[in-house]
Amino acid sequence: MEADLFGPCALGPYRLGNRMVMAPMTRNRAGLGLAPQEMNVLYYAQRASAGLIVTEAAQVSGQGIGYPNTPGIHTEEQVEGWRLVTDAVHAHGGLIFCQLFHGGRISHPSLQPGEELPVAPSAVKPEGEVMTYQGLKPFVTPRALQTGEVAGVVEQFRRGARCALRAGFDGVELHAANGYLPCQFLEDGANRRTDRYGGPVQNRVRFVLEVAEALVEVWGADRVGVHISPFNPFNSMHDSDPRALYTHLAGQLNRLGLCYVSAVEIDPGSLRNHGAPNHVTRRVREIFEGAYITNGGYDREKGLAVLARGEADLVSYGRLFLANPDLPERFRTNAALNEPDPETFYGGDEHGYTDYPFLTPAA
Repeated sequence: MEADLFGPCALGPYRLGNRMVMAPMTRNRAGLGLAPQEMNVLYYAQRASAGLIVTEAAQVSGQGIGYPNTPGIHTEEQVEGWRLVTDAVHAHGGLIFCQLFHGGRISHPSLQPGEELPVAPSAVKPEGEVMTYQGLKPFVTPRALQTGEVAGVVEQFRRGARCALRAGFDGVELHAANGYLPCQFLEDGANRRTDRYGGPVQNRVRFVLEVAEALVEVWGADRVGVHISPFNPFNSMHDSDPRALYTHLAGQLNRLGLCYVSAVEIDPGSLRNHGAPNHVTRRVREIFEGAYITNGGYDREKGLAVLARGEADLVSYGRLFLANPDLPERFRTNAALNEPDPETFYGGDEHGYTDYPFLTPAA
């Protein structure tokens, strides 16, 4: 059974060393110009033993920024910074996909070019506050995109995909989860449109499909994945019928022949992670013909178990990879784990970022 987690496997055109994926994790440590800097290079290189690394969310435009000090993938400076990251990961034998991101309404005018309003499918204000360079501020009511503007946002993702290709990534992942712009188009709690991008599920999936098609044009289908999060209420998200929505989306993604779908597993009863797919993502797994990556509170034993049951092809780990750069070796030998330090998750310097110890200090 352990070979399922620790042995090699195929993903698209690649042969992964194991089935452990390093999940995308925002760390708010980008350098000048919101480009990766030296400590970001070391951080990713340290974790190159993952079967696959998916980067922290990289905004595809200035409009797409959601949080301070997050890296972009739309300027030459950012491409050059990411090239240093990909070269380092490849030098250590790893594979790395870039997660393409647009925050939509989960932003603030102080973060936007010209201090304009964030854009969204509809002018629906999320609850709560957003972090800015001046501290926490209440969310604002976003500006609803006009129908004619949507193609321009799709083009932002296409340009981001081209930048990721030039930066030396092995593939890209569309971030359509956790309440950001593509997710806002999907779920009717945020999407109140009456045009071709709103209303029935066939319309609400249109934006995600158009973006996915743009990514496939740049990368080819076997190097493109999509990240989803049915039932995740983060960022004031909800849908009236997530089963109908996400199963329809899975079927439509099959037409494109994508490499994988990655899903955040939230139990709809308790809205907590339990290390097992929920009833909607189980159905997505059955419908989607590519690889299925599960993420949601998994440890070593739960990861082995979900693979043994055939409920996933790969298992994505977040905080455990954050605190254990050599997580595959620790799991393989059943060694003790470093404890993550929540105080250093977001922003700061190398402390809590690149100074977590390895099992073998020479590593």
